Amino acid sequence: MSHDGIGPRAVLRSVAFLTAGMLTVPALAGCGSEDPAGKPLAGADVADADRSDIADGGTLRWAVDTVPDTLNTFQADADTTTARIAEAVLPSMYRTDGRGRAVRNPDYLASAEVVDTEPKQVVVYKLAQQAVWSDGREIGAADFAAQWRALSGKDTAYWTARNAGYDRIEKVERGKNDLEVKVTFSRPYADWKSLFSPLYPKEVMGSPDSFNDGARKRLKVTAGPFMVDTVDTEEDEVVLARNPRWWGSPAKLQKIVLRAVPHDKRVSALSDGTIDLAEIDPEAAGRITAAALPQDGNEPLMGPEADRSAADALRSWAVANGSDEDAADEEISARKKLRKKAEKYARQQKALGGFEVRRSLEPAYTQLALNGAEGPLSDERVRRAVARALDREEIAKAVLKPLGLPAEPVGSHLALSGQAAYADSSGALGTPDAKEARALLSDAGWVPGGPVKEEKKDAKKDEGEEAAGSEADTEDEGASGDSEGSGDGEGGGGDDGTYIVGEDDGKAPQDSGTGTGRLKKGGAPAGAYAPQGTAAPARADTAPVAKDGKALVLRFVLPSGPGSKTLQTVAGRIATMLERIGIRTDISKVDNDSYFKDHIASGDFDLALYSWPATAFPATDARPVYSKPVPAADGSLNVEQNWTRVGTDQVDQLFDQAVATLDDSERRDLIRKADSRIWAAAGSIPLYQRPQLVAARETLANAGAFGFATPVYEDMGFLKKSAQGPQGSPGAKDDASASAD
Repeated sequence: MSHDGIGPRAVLRSVAFLTAGMLTVPALAGCGSEDPAGKPLAGADVADADRSDIADGGTLRWAVDTVPDTLNTFQADADTTTARIAEAVLPSMYRTDGRGRAVRNPDYLASAEVVDTEPKQVVVYKLAQQAVWSDGREIGAADFAAQWRALSGKDTAYWTARNAGYDRIEKVERGKNDLEVKVTFSRPYADWKSLFSPLYPKEVMGSPDSFNDGARKRLKVTAGPFMVDTVDTEEDEVVLARNPRWWGSPAKLQKIVLRAVPHDKRVSALSDGTIDLAEIDPEAAGRITAAALPQDGNEPLMGPEADRSAADALRSWAVANGSDEDAADEEISARKKLRKKAEKYARQQKALGGFEVRRSLEPAYTQLALNGAEGPLSDERVRRAVARALDREEIAKAVLKPLGLPAEPVGSHLALSGQAAYADSSGALGTPDAKEARALLSDAGWVPGGPVKEEKKDAKKDEGEEAAGSEADTEDEGASGDSEGSGDGEGGGGDDGTYIVGEDDGKAPQDSGTGTGRLKKGGAPAGAYAPQGTAAPARADTAPVAKDGKALVLRFVLPSGPGSKTLQTVAGRIATMLERIGIRTDISKVDNDSYFKDHIASGDFDLALYSWPATAFPATDARPVYSKPVPAADGSLNVEQNWTRVGTDQVDQLFDQAVATLDDSERRDLIRKADSRIWAAAGSIPLYQRPQLVAARETLANAGAFGFATPVYEDMGFLKKSAQGPQGSPGAKDDASASAD
């Protein structure tokens, strides 16, 4: 899993309870009412073009985050690039359409249906007649059976990352002929369409050795429009070449080169002409958009002549005014460096004129996670107070409106607008209401103006560190105001990083893990530091709340690193909203590489921002994210991927019912009920659907911001000159390709 949880389904998703009598669940839409699933907030933006308008040949150079450590999507170290490669080179029985729903892939599957439910569920797959592996062998039951055995969980010699669904299969066998595969389930499984996508050949799945090691750096046998040509770790790229045995529409491109390019280097790579397609952050999107605007013709004089002219003028002025010539020379040197930077910027802008920004919304949402394992947030009332203090609409607008994208808050943990299971269930928590939030805090014993005990501080610790809450105040000054350039790529991934927040490596002071701490002197209302036991005078509603002599300060953990402006803005706005109800935040920036492993997964946070991907199969994929943590045999707590540690038996039961319910309508209702209860528990608060910003060469068609839809790799390519029109890209090299090797 990428740190923001973004990626196709095949990549492993790594990232006090309410009683039934206390829970109010909004009524779900009944028969005859409008479908609460609605429509996707934004469609794909890929420069659609007919295949007849696309040139034959050429190489697409596509920026990715990594050269993957494995090409096996079912291994724990698989990443989003692993899944991207699998989409292009391996069979998938089902893929995702523009509404985020699973649809049959006709290149591999003629039909698939449940033919029996009693005494066992039986699914019969009828494969496409021409479907063959790249070695000429027919795709068939032997491949299905090998994948089932490898992923069933029964043989621990296979180093598998997940076995959901495969563990419910009883047997896989040949049907009436070679094109039929019969799968019998030991237990009903509603998400059977999630299986065998991707499908690996039996040569990979047939033994633990081939599964564990054989498919890490190469795939000898594939069955897609492309095949893996080379995996070059020295050049940081994976080369995909046309598959000569592909039976579907022939791939337009000769090659696709997936090149690892850091996000902060992508503007340079685009302007240098070394990549044609890249997810980018909002700042880069702004530069590319500006590059396409007409210039006013008044660009400043640049080059050696301009440098000499400026230097002579400055030196003459310095001598005439009695200044030190050495100081003047230093100023001249500084100005030369600045001018060189300006020249480089201008050259890049000219080159970026051949690109455009394609925009959509990712099939993923950013959330505020509240750690309910210990400290103040273990009290459901405090979590609900935090949630009620948030104006999610304001946050969504701050991120998405500047990008020209629909700015609506996400209403579900388990689906996004347009997907079958989507319904806005946030009403189970309540609308934003600062008064109600303060009442919840008061009920939990956190009251404004209460006495706060002075705590002795280690003199050594004082050096270079500020009191808890100070960094949050500093962050808020810059983050909660101007939202220019905001747009999330938590990742993932315009990807400004998976969960990326914070631009520097400064470290906030660590607290004891209780979630409480001292307020910064000078920043707290009068009376907050009165002698111990002295109650503060009555203040405004925003007075800090305290309990047992401690102010309520929540440790807000964020990763540091480039591409962090979006979540920096979000964190600042959240801090301001919480301050209005008397909660202070201590923003602590940590290293990107350790963010999930050492902080989120280990529970070392009170508040955090990260993203989860949407899925067409929430009953299967979302259960480990929201299931109730249970004690493990060794005495530890098994949280699966529920990093907030908040869960209920009722939610688990609803997931169990949904995954065993074959009726689509009944299953949707169960998923929506589960979502209502997840909202009410207030362990995680969905904020907004992540923006997807992609820089693409203007002549590149059928590629860009895909939204929900699985890319159609064989249709990607560069427009013929006759199809480009007068606005054809100045970067195009010839009819065959804008980036031919």
